[in-house]
Amino acid sequence: MTLIINNDKIPSPPSPPRHAIDDMTDTHILIVEDDAEISRSLATFLQAKGYTATTSDSAEAGLLFLKTHAPDLILLDLMLPGESGLDFCRKIRSPDSPPIIMVTALDDPIDNVVGLELGADDYVIKPFDLNVLLARIRAVLRRTSAIETAQKPVGEAVLQFSGFTFYPSRRFLRSPTGIRKPLTGVETDLLLVLCQHVKKVLSREDLIQLTRGSEAPLSMRSIDLLISRLRRKLVTDDTNEEFIRTFRNNGYMFRPDVRRV
Repeated sequence: MTLIINNDKIPSPPSPPRHAIDDMTDTHILIVEDDAEISRSLATFLQAKGYTATTSDSAEAGLLFLKTHAPDLILLDLMLPGESGLDFCRKIRSPDSPPIIMVTALDDPIDNVVGLELGADDYVIKPFDLNVLLARIRAVLRRTSAIETAQKPVGEAVLQFSGFTFYPSRRFLRSPTGIRKPLTGVETDLLLVLCQHVKKVLSREDLIQLTRGSEAPLSMRSIDLLISRLRRKLVTDDTNEEFIRTFRNNGYMFRPDVRRV
């Protein structure tokens, strides 16, 4: 199955039967590609394989998306209007940035080497076989996962509940739809305490005691304000679930089941 990069119409790949879809529904791939037809074809193929795929038609649009979302991998076209793919690499590369697979129409070793030196993890040259691209994606994701596991400090936890993923050490939540929601230090400390005492009513005094050593000393009033802020960050379009229940004159209970990953 080959994706031809020219003026001919690119057929959308057929959807495989349900049993052939990979179990990758939590993996979010951002496609930064200015050719709408190629972008749609890639997104259709990846979605058929069980991935979540989002498309951006420029480096600027991709950078804007990354301000509020945390994809697991980026497919990046080097020849973009405005800022190039190489410019995009320069701007986003950090220890926490997602892996990048460059997609280029030119077999130019200089551009490919520059891209890899800027932090891209792999590259493919157009035209390419979609199944080869899929194999590259899987390989990069496996390699990235192995590196993160090896580098994760002892005792560092990543927690999941009701579709949310909570990264205490990195101070952010990822929503069920992939939206990255930054947390302050005290919000992180309070949410972690709630996750450690699921389905238990904790008084304000309990929460103050359990968060002792937080960045800022907490008071009765600040606990209420922080709970309100956490509730706003735990809202999604798809659910009206009450994550934090108030028990009048007694305190708060965190209701979802939490698991460590």
